[in-house]
Amino acid sequence: MTLNRQEKLTGWVMLIPALLVLGLVFIYPIVRAFWLSWFTENLGTQLQPVFAGLSNYQRMLGDGRFWQSLSNTATFTVISVLLELLLGLGVALVLNKSFWGRGAVRTAAIIPWALPTAVMGLAWAWIFNDQYGVVNDLLLRLGLIDRGINWLGTPSLAMVALIVADVWKTTPFISIILLAGLQSISEDLYEAHRLDGASPWQSFIQITLPLLMPQILIALLFRFAQSFGIFDLVQVMTGGGPAGSTETVSIYIYSTVMRYLDFGYGAALVVVTFLLLVFAVAIIAWLLKQVRA
Repeated sequence: MTLNRQEKLTGWVMLIPALLVLGLVFIYPIVRAFWLSWFTENLGTQLQPVFAGLSNYQRMLGDGRFWQSLSNTATFTVISVLLELLLGLGVALVLNKSFWGRGAVRTAAIIPWALPTAVMGLAWAWIFNDQYGVVNDLLLRLGLIDRGINWLGTPSLAMVALIVADVWKTTPFISIILLAGLQSISEDLYEAHRLDGASPWQSFIQITLPLLMPQILIALLFRFAQSFGIFDLVQVMTGGGPAGSTETVSIYIYSTVMRYLDFGYGAALVVVTFLLLVFAVAIIAWLLKQVRA
């Protein structure tokens, strides 16, 4: 056996424990969900699973609550990720500059991302409280409103509150990724561009954005997957209310399985959500590959 083959064999042997753990915590639940989605199993009405074929998926087509939760999830994901990308890019550009105390500012900028989501969600629920929340207090002091707004109890405003909380927490994550990309761009490129008479805006469009595109797509890849599966923030702040206006797919799946004990239909919801997420992530990954090519 050649040395190269021995190294490859040793590498695979070293990977076996990690692959086993990955199979137990990731692959097995997915396969189990696919299998269970073909059965009707509701502990509230029957204890034994009954093969149902595609009935769970057919039921999903006419499930208005599922489509509403999917719409809520898409709205939350698109708006929050877009705002986080724009703000994260701005923060990264500022933190990439040289100024006194930059290290301390960089450290402070990470704090929102480091906080547990459940704790942060509870804090934002208090901030948006209609009676003693900070937001209403500031608006009242500025004379912009004459009475407190029920942010978390109004369907059109509850989603706004969730997006604000999520953007505040996860913008630092994107800024860290983009900051790493900015630091890899040589200053010589900007200097040569300035000598050619280019403005700072032209340098940003022609140098920064093209060279930063791989990091932007990586940030979008991570944040899209995280936002699409959002659960803890919504559960703590609104619980999916009011009237289902902030109920995401994850919250609906949780209610189906844990509250109604409908494991078969809940598994079908998981499968469809998983496939949608894989499809979206595959598109972003393909775009990333095209940029790197």
